[in-house]
Parts: sequence; structure tokens; C-alpha cells
Amino acid sequence: MAGLLSRERIVARPGFNRWLVPPAALAIHLSIGMAYGFSVFWLPLSRAYGITEPAPNDWKISTLGWMFTLFFVFLGSSAAVFGPWVERVGPRKTGVVAALCWSGGFLISALGIYVHEIWLLWLGSGVLGGCGLGLGYISPVGTLIKWFPDRRGMATGMAIMGFGGGAMIGAPLADILMKHFATSTSVGVWQTFVALGVIYFIAMMGGAFGYRVPPADWVPAGWTAPPQQRAMITSRHVHVHQAWRTPQFWLLWMVLCMNVSAGIGVIGIASPMIQEIFGGRLIGVPGTLQELSLGQKAQLASIGAGFAALLSLFNIGGRIGWASFSDYIGRKRTYFIFFALGLVLYSLAPFAGRTDSVTLFVIIFCIILTMYGGGFATIPAYLADIFGTQYVGAIHGRLLTAWSTAGVLGPVLVNYIREYQIARGVPNAQAYNVTMYVLAALLVVGLICNLLVKPVEERHYMTAEQLAAARAAQAGQRA
Repeated sequence: MAGLLSRERIVARPGFNRWLVPPAALAIHLSIGMAYGFSVFWLPLSRAYGITEPAPNDWKISTLGWMFTLFFVFLGSSAAVFGPWVERVGPRKTGVVAALCWSGGFLISALGIYVHEIWLLWLGSGVLGGCGLGLGYISPVGTLIKWFPDRRGMATGMAIMGFGGGAMIGAPLADILMKHFATSTSVGVWQTFVALGVIYFIAMMGGAFGYRVPPADWVPAGWTAPPQQRAMITSRHVHVHQAWRTPQFWLLWMVLCMNVSAGIGVIGIASPMIQEIFGGRLIGVPGTLQELSLGQKAQLASIGAGFAALLSLFNIGGRIGWASFSDYIGRKRTYFIFFALGLVLYSLAPFAGRTDSVTLFVIIFCIILTMYGGGFATIPAYLADIFGTQYVGAIHGRLLTAWSTAGVLGPVLVNYIREYQIARGVPNAQAYNVTMYVLAALLVVGLICNLLVKPVEERHYMTAEQLAAARAAQAGQRA
């Protein structure tokens, strides 16, 4: 089995079609992307005992929500800790371990639901599943960038698009399975976790065994790097242990953190935000959300859910669209657009609310979500441009700690600012105005950091001898 998973077994032979690699990456990212869809389980789990209504010993949604927090904490930390190992052993073994962690997390959580022990859900889906997220997320990055030096942004965008879209497949599937397994004595969640664990294990193993890596220094036939991009695209390499000592790494860390903090804050409040800001105007009746009848509130809830789903679509589209566009205009210019345009859009959002322009409001946030997704998909290519491709997967893993930070910073800022505003007597419909300006301020910080990114100083690059030794050591470990 060790030989089957070893890196030398997946070095592509001459004539291999590189376009077979992105679907393998997509299989893994679509599977782990279900992390975004876990909210579909909250209501059924909150009445696991009561079945139709929550019972006194049922879990609260706030308690269950810790799984979501643990997902992204352990995604970033596992990617950072195991990044060098991922580069050493290759994407196949990494993909297999990710499949075992992610699917194993579902099975442990299923046991936790069955025996009603919340710590098993935190351990299974949160900790073990979070590690599967981190390993699965970074497993294809370095490989795709090496296969597509001519289209780095597009290649990583295709894979990372799957992470954004995983919930669009997984959440409806989970809903169907829960309805299938539900009985008069069970909400059907633990059975659904078992079924999803098996399904995702098969899909991820298929993706892991579909990976191939190119020979060292492989380039597409007849391709050379465009001369006009050489200033910001290096042909040399920075070691993963040296990269984090450079100012470029920390500037890009802030770039990702600020972009994600602003976007993830919006994702977390999308549905209640549009309902509270526009209230009955969404369905053509006067009154705030609090003044509507139960039936009217149910209509607004459906609109809010539709708004959240629409944002998810634009999140997915932005991952492939912006990342591909960055291949033509460069990564630094792409992030400049993210921050400059985002600053304008966040500042316009309160105006759209005050003028009752639902259309303008929706357009603003759809564009914002394209740039949120595009930021995730573009950052691996940005790292490869700055630090080279030899250790880009490991460097990307360490940079993902910015995502873990943003996953806490963004929602905390948004939720606490809103609560503070309401506590001061600000109407719910206006409680988001200050929030939008604060998120715009985060983008200003990101804009400045991006403008400060320059090529790495000569002293940080590996020498030809160091690079040859690193590749020889890697080849020795493969053998």
C-alpha cells in the first residue's frame, strides 16, 4: 500500500493529458465543500430527542455551531502544520489521508448523534473533519500550479471552485437522505452522516488516485513565460521555511485575511440582513420584519434563503472567473480591483438600504461575493508568482491560517457591531450601516498591504545547489 501511495508512482509519463488532473482535484473539493452546508443539520439535530419540537435535553443550535468554527480553525492549522509533509509525500497520499479524516469524521459524528454525546461531534466533524478539510484543500494546489504554469489562476480556480460549490450538492443531498431515513423515533441525521461518510470516501479516493504530478521543470510544449510579467512572476524558488520570514508572506497573509474577513462576515448574515433591512417591502407590504405576520415572515425567510443561495452561486463563479482573469492582468492588479471596488460597494450598501433599492442591494453583494471567492482561488497563484512553485503547496498551507483568523474575526465583528447598535436603540434596519463601513475599512488595510507587495529579495531564494539537493532528497524519499 505504501508503494501504491508513493509519489514516484504518480509521476506522469510522456504524453499524459494534464486536463485529467483538475477533475481529480474537483472530486475532493466538492466533497469537503460540504463544510459550508452543515447548517442543514442544525434544526434536525436541535430536536433529535423531541423529533417534532426541541426537548429539554436536545442540543442548542449555538452549541452545534461550534462544529463550524472548529472546521476552519483546524483547516488552517492542519494545512500550516502538514504543508511540508504534503509537498514531500505528494497529492495521492495526502488525498487518501484527507478522505480518511473527512469521512471518518462523519462516522464518529454519527456515533455521537446516536449516543447523544456532543463532544463526539466536535471531535469527529470539527477536529478530525477539520484536518481532512485542510489536507484536502491544499492537496491539489502545488500539483495544479506545476501542471499549468501558463494558466495558474484558472487551474487553481477550477479546483477551489469545487469547495465553494460543495454545499450546493451536499446540502440538498443531505436533506433528501434525512427525509428518507426519518421515522417517528428518529430525525434521520445519524444515518445520513453514515451515508455521506461512505459517499464522500468513495469520491475522494477516486480523486486521490486520479492525481498525477509532472516531472521536475516540466512546461507545456512551446510555452515560455510572457516577458512583461517577469517582474512579479519569478522562475526561482523560496524554501517553505524561509518564505514566512519574508515581508511578502505577511503582506499576502493580511491580503487574504482582510478579503476573507469582509466576505465571510456578509455570508454569515446574508439571510437576516436582507430581511431586516427591507422588511415587508420585499413582498410589497409596509412594515418592518418585526411588524409582519407569521405567514409574511415565512415568505421573507424564503426570500432570505434564496438570497443566500444566489450569493453562493456568485461565490462559485468568482472563483473560476476572477482566477482565470488574473492570468491576463496579473495577481496584484486583480487584488487591487477586489479591494478598490469592494471599498466602493460596501460603502454603497447603506445607500441602497436607505433608498429601498433591493435590486441595487442584491447586485452589490453578488459582486462582493464574486471577489470573496476569487480571493481564495487567486491566492495560490499569487504565492507561486512570488515564491516559485517548488514549495507553493506548503506555503499556501501556512498562509491559510489567515482564513482561520478571518473565520473568527469577520463574523465576530459583524455580529457584535450589530448587537451593539441595536442595544443603543438603532432600528434593526439601520443596524448594518456601521458594519458595512467597518468592513470597508478592512478592505483599505488589504489594499495597502497589496500595494506594498514587491518581488522577493535575492537573499531569500534557494541557490541552484540547494534546489538540486532538495529535489534529490525528495527523489530519495520517493524511492
